[in-house]
Formats: sequence, C-alpha cells, structure tokens
Amino acid sequence: MLLSNVDTVENISKEDFLNRYFRPQKPVLIKGLAKSWDAYDKWNLEYIFEQAGDQVVGLYDNKPADPNKATDEPVTTMKMRDYIRLIKSQPSDLRIFFYIITDKLPALLKNFSYPDLGFKYFKRIPTLFFGGSEARVLMHYDVDLGDLLHFQFEGKKRVLLFAPEQAPYLYKVPLSVHTVYNVDYENPDYRLFPALQHAEGYEIFMEHGDALFMPSGYWHFNRYLEAGFSVTLRSFPSSPKRLLKMLKEVFVIRYTDKIMRKLLKGKWVTYKQQSAFKKSETALKKKLQNGSNG
Repeated sequence: MLLSNVDTVENISKEDFLNRYFRPQKPVLIKGLAKSWDAYDKWNLEYIFEQAGDQVVGLYDNKPADPNKATDEPVTTMKMRDYIRLIKSQPSDLRIFFYIITDKLPALLKNFSYPDLGFKYFKRIPTLFFGGSEARVLMHYDVDLGDLLHFQFEGKKRVLLFAPEQAPYLYKVPLSVHTVYNVDYENPDYRLFPALQHAEGYEIFMEHGDALFMPSGYWHFNRYLEAGFSVTLRSFPSSPKRLLKMLKEVFVIRYTDKIMRKLLKGKWVTYKQQSAFKKSETALKKKLQNGSNG
C-alpha cells in the first residue's frame, strides 16, 4: 500500500473547508474539533456507563461473518456497563456497531453541536461505535454514500482511507461494501494480495476530540489502538446522481446479496471472494501493462 499523510488542521473556516475539502472530496483531519462543544467533558466511557449501563447491546468481533447467518447478526450480547468494564480492564476485540443515539441515548443529543462546515447533516442517525484495544473494522465504505464527520474519544485509533477509484486494488467483494475478509491491513501479505501494493491512500492516527472528514464512498479501515468510542455525523447525498447510486446500493445490491447469501450460504461467499481476486488481478495486469508501455 502506498500511504501518505492526510491534511491536518487545528481550525478551519467554513469557506476553506468547502473549497479545499468538501467540494474536491478530499479528506482532512481536524484536531480537537470536539473541544468547542459545551459538554465536551461528558464525551467519555464513564458518562456512557452511567447513562446507558442497563442497556443490552449486540457485540461483534474480528472474525469473518458466519456465512450461515445474517452479516449484521451480533456474535453475543452484553449489558453496556459490563462491556465497558471489559474493554477498560483487558484487551478485547469486541465492538459495538451503529448505536443510534436518537433511539438509544437521546440525552446525548444535548451534548454536542453539528459543526458549521457548510454541508447539510442527516440529523436522524448520529451514531456511536465502540471498540476494545484489539478491535478492528473490515475495510468498507458506507452504503448510504453520505459524507462523514467522524469523531474519536478516549482511546487512540488508526484509520486507513482510500478513494473510491482505488477499489480495484483493494479486492472489493462484488455486491458488497467491503473487501475480502482475509486481508491483514496491519501486516499486508503482498504475495497473496499483489494488487494491494498499488492502492494509494492515507494513514491517520486519531486522538480524543479529533474529527476526520471522510468524503462519500471512501473506503476506510479502523483499528482501535486503545479502548474507546467514536461518533459519526453524516450528510445527505449531495447530488441527484449520488442519491440514485445510494438507492441502488441500499435497495438493489444489498438485498440481492442478502437473498443469495440466504439461498447459497457458504457457496455464495466463496464465489464472491473468488470474483474479488479475479477483478483485482485484472486491474493489476492492466496497471502493470500500462506502466511498461509508458
């Protein structure tokens, strides 16, 4: 992988953000953006523990999804307070996925404000994500194709970002929003995944209060380096073309995959994995051929 540093700023005006990052669809790390929130001191695991400790939450781990089960089915459940105790006391790969604040902890809505950066937020689903110090999230892009503003709290996190056009080198699985399961992005094996050497992206390390702007359709891999959590604020699709693509992703591709997975189970997963390799091999051959011709 060819990784470079993402642009990093301490403060940024709406005009600069729109001109330099939002309109060109370029990522940027805004250090300490959450510090401007009046209730910034409440963005910690202790507050979540106190407010939502009795809630039972679904948990996911680093293992590939079971082909005989739905991809969104948790591996286990636990009370929030027990989960927080666990990840604070020992290494764990357990994580909470897509915890919608509006539905599950509306009191938290009063503890942040939407940064005035010039784009329209989809305020129905601000979401929390939690992870232990061993948790990682498979390389993927968000199916709704919204622009994302991703805040990190408590522990540090490593994020890899790749623009949509890098998908051919990432071993994208067809009819899915993720790459093949067995790519180790912390120690990539280029003998098994030679196309990955040519994927150009960004490496970002996030700390408490930082915000990362991830443009629509960007691939991202998240690795919790310490126990922590994050909140993602997302926008509406910003153009009719993107809206139509989002509707296709959500209602055609996603449900076609669910039906095929239910019918064929492991055979369907194997077929998609093999297809991903073939497409990336084709992209690699084309790139190498163009390089030799140049």
